[in-house]
Amino acid sequence: MTHNRVQAYYREQHADEPSAVRTPEDVDALIDALSAVPEFENLAVLHSSERELLPSGFPDHEFMVGADGKRQVGVLSFVDEKNFVSLGASGGNGGEVTYFVAGNPTEFPATAEIPLALVRQAAKEFLSSEGRRPTCVQWQEPEIW
Repeated sequence: MTHNRVQAYYREQHADEPSAVRTPEDVDALIDALSAVPEFENLAVLHSSERELLPSGFPDHEFMVGADGKRQVGVLSFVDEKNFVSLGASGGNGGEVTYFVAGNPTEFPATAEIPLALVRQAAKEFLSSEGRRPTCVQWQEPEIW
C-alpha cells in the first residue's frame, strides 16, 4: 500500500528540514515523540505534498496534531478555507488548553481534546487521504481563532 508524503514540523530543527511522514508507522512514531517530550514540544504542524500550493508557494492547508502522553489525550486542527478543531466528548472546565510547537504556544478550546487513539487514527487518515480533513473525528469551528 502506498501512502502519501507529509511534512511535519514540531522541533526547531524542522524549520530547515521537516520530518517526513510516509507510513502509518511514521505516524505512530510522530505521536509517540509528541507524547514523550516536555509539554513545550507536544504539537506538530503537518502539510501534505499531495495538495496544491497557493500562488505564494505556501501550502493551502495546515493540519496540527497535539499529544499529551500523561493524560492520553490530544488535539487536532485543520485549516484550509475555514478553521476547525477537534470536538471531544467533554469540555473539562471550559476555557482553553495550550499545546506547543517548538516552544511556541497555541491555544485550543478545552472541548478540542480527544482520546490519543483517535488523534492517531485521524493523523493516519490525513496521510492516506491526500491531505483532506479527517472524517473519523467530529469538528467544531473555534471562537478563539
